[in-house]
Amino acid sequence: MNGPEEMPAGKSGRTGLAELYDIKEAEERVILLAVDTGSQADTEACLDELAELVKTAGGQVADRMIQNREQIHPATYLGKGKISEVKERIWETDATGVVCDDELSPAQLRNLEQELECKVMDRTMVILDIFAAHAHTREGKIQVELAQLRYRAARLVGLRNSLSRLGGGIGTRGPGETKLEVDRRRIHERISALKEELKDVERHRQVQRQQRERSHTKTAAIVGYTNAGKSTLLNCLTGAGILAEDKLFATLDPTTRNLQLPNGQQILLTDTVGFIRKLPHHLIEAFKSTLEEARYCDIILHVVDSSSPQMDMEMYTVYETLKQLQVTDKIIVTVFNKIDRLEREQILKDLTADYQVRISARTGQNTDALLELLQEILRNQKVYLEKVFSYGEAGKIQDIRRLGELLEEEYTDRGIAVKAYVPAEMYGRLM
Repeated sequence: MNGPEEMPAGKSGRTGLAELYDIKEAEERVILLAVDTGSQADTEACLDELAELVKTAGGQVADRMIQNREQIHPATYLGKGKISEVKERIWETDATGVVCDDELSPAQLRNLEQELECKVMDRTMVILDIFAAHAHTREGKIQVELAQLRYRAARLVGLRNSLSRLGGGIGTRGPGETKLEVDRRRIHERISALKEELKDVERHRQVQRQQRERSHTKTAAIVGYTNAGKSTLLNCLTGAGILAEDKLFATLDPTTRNLQLPNGQQILLTDTVGFIRKLPHHLIEAFKSTLEEARYCDIILHVVDSSSPQMDMEMYTVYETLKQLQVTDKIIVTVFNKIDRLEREQILKDLTADYQVRISARTGQNTDALLELLQEILRNQKVYLEKVFSYGEAGKIQDIRRLGELLEEEYTDRGIAVKAYVPAEMYGRLM
């Protein structure tokens, strides 16, 4: 039986009484806009990153335009002349909208949309959209919806026209989509309900932390700029098997895995959400319960993409975000990752870190040096113990193996002679 004649995309053909359509979801084509006031480190680099964000969100960059101004226009973001240029460029490139590199005020959003007569988004909208697409756990979805609603509540007036659009696309996905047309009161009611749900999550995390403290389990939080290789490192060290892609915010939900070091010591590694320039305040607030893992850990593993031309800026962004989260007085190990991508020998330094190591999480190169370094750090936090345990206390030897470092173990007539390094909290109980 012959099938219907194939038609080009977007066309239709008749076969009997039926009409077939080849339907393909339209990919959004956007123009990137930025204002260079001279205070930013590198506007071009910011737009490169914004282009990656748009690509991750499923859009396509049609063009990019930068205006040099002393300050951002308070009403329309861009100046009047530049708006005319952008409008003409939208028509020439057949773009469906624009994305501004800065967070727009409600007035700027509304005015720019009226002037350009197209969809207007800002950097925060794109990031929220990516987070909405990548959140899979209950906690992640709650946090994303909370961030979306906080953003929209502050821009309810500016978004009034766009709230009625149900066409989808970047900036409209996620759990908060069904709330787009509710009024301010309903949005704040939903925010309050989500906050209560997050409190339950925080209480659960607090219980987990207390259990770890009672068992004297040491923890390390893996932090870093987005796409630095945090998830790849966790997979490499623990075989966690979580998604690791060469994309911004490829993984969002935190994952904790147990790592057994070569000498038998154990440590818990937690992968956290990646940081980025101009990380929206709404996201930091919403994801505090997740990011707080960095506040309560013993060691910070700061993963850095050593192949990135913006490496120094990315390191600065991470430390600034940690400062916002009040993460202080932690042992910081800077892990210079992706050394397999370096075309020539480079000097890699982080003056803020306590320790540094160069690795490739993808190939496993030099990861043994990282494990040895973690062993050394944990040993420095322990107390030397030399004691003979009776055979009735043999269970304590297992605790030493699990939480400490057992150096020697000898079975004698008097009992089990042990030489080991143990956590200071355990020392008194063992003696």
